[in-house]
Amino acid sequence: MMKTKLLVLCMATFTLISCKNENKDNTTDEKEIVEETTSNLMDDLTINPITHATMVLEWKDKVIYVDPVGGKEAFEGMKSPDIILVTDIHGDHLNAETIAGILNENTKIIAPKAVIEKLPKTMERNMILLANEQMKTVEGFDITGVAMYNLREEALQYHEKGRGNGYLLEKDGHRVYISGDTEDIPEMRSLKNIDLAFVCMNLPYTMTVGSAADAVIAFQPSIVVPYHFKGMDGLSDVDAFEATVNEAAPNVEVLRLEWYPSN
Repeated sequence: MMKTKLLVLCMATFTLISCKNENKDNTTDEKEIVEETTSNLMDDLTINPITHATMVLEWKDKVIYVDPVGGKEAFEGMKSPDIILVTDIHGDHLNAETIAGILNENTKIIAPKAVIEKLPKTMERNMILLANEQMKTVEGFDITGVAMYNLREEALQYHEKGRGNGYLLEKDGHRVYISGDTEDIPEMRSLKNIDLAFVCMNLPYTMTVGSAADAVIAFQPSIVVPYHFKGMDGLSDVDAFEATVNEAAPNVEVLRLEWYPSN
């Protein structure tokens, strides 16, 4: 049911973009090409939000789990993972019991050193160590570790530079960025040609809604999905995020998915 709903949502999103283009005489060929390319990506990609930072991406014939937590039962009805990406050591990103429950003998676990060190030795044959700025080709994807860390003095304790990974996934000319826990760092702002970006925003652990919007306006992905937006004081103001992005970067589509169904 969730998968069907998301497919319909994505189709509706790109139908809307197409209608907007027909009404704009000054739309450039370059913009049309970008939108067509992104639409083709979404034809091949299904996003299954599980909760907070946890999702399942089905990209053509491959299945990618991102930060799987919540136990095996959280993934009931999902296909077995070809790749598991883990961004950081915190409990909302890393749970060894959950990974053990969903793992199959061919699954590749991609993670930074700090995460690898916390996983049991029994998973060693599945592990692939990936550091910031390092790229490895796994199951047909070029996967690059992207830095994720805090900038604000009061938040430096949460995520130090070099410990965790955001991820850049590339396949068939498409580029998908997953921020992990970060602020609006230079490594994010300098990203280019991103078709789809998952961007966090929650306090005190990552960044403000304003900072997240500013970063998105800087690197301008074709589509941005706000995720990981529950903090100490509840849910972040995603309406404000969307409004800010829409005003400053109307070419960026904000795609909102259901990450917190109980709220």
